[in-house]
Amino acid sequence: MAQEYSNILVPIDGSKEAELAFKKAVSVAQRNGDKTKLHLLHVVDTRAFQSISSFDTTMVEQVTETAKQTLEEYAKQAKDAGVSCEYSIEYGSPKNIIAHDVPEQLNTDLIMIGATGLNAVERILIGSVTEYVTRTAICDVLVVKTDLNNKFSKK
Repeated sequence: MAQEYSNILVPIDGSKEAELAFKKAVSVAQRNGDKTKLHLLHVVDTRAFQSISSFDTTMVEQVTETAKQTLEEYAKQAKDAGVSCEYSIEYGSPKNIIAHDVPEQLNTDLIMIGATGLNAVERILIGSVTEYVTRTAICDVLVVKTDLNNKFSKK
């Protein structure tokens, strides 16, 4: 019997992998029908701004506006495909927000996340967000590595 999910969380960070996760999430939602809802999430990692001595709130506002534009475009694509979709922007540590905070708030039953994100330095020094989410999330996690249309392609 196939697992059906009703609340799918898709973290979006602007990476190609996040875009692939979004596309697969839309496909899963279409298969599951009207009862499935996508929630797109962008987390502004506020730790990145703590080391800037001349911290200016306009930087956070710019990052937020860029994220909002990206999320609105993805939400439109999902809705055009017949999928119920909403989005949010959160601030703080992406690991905990994606693995615990938002899934608890939304009663998420599946997180679909890209295999890697944009921040290679953090991956080397701290460990990847995807790895942390996979290990500690409160729900199922599907790590997306391949393109729907070309699943055997090499990067």
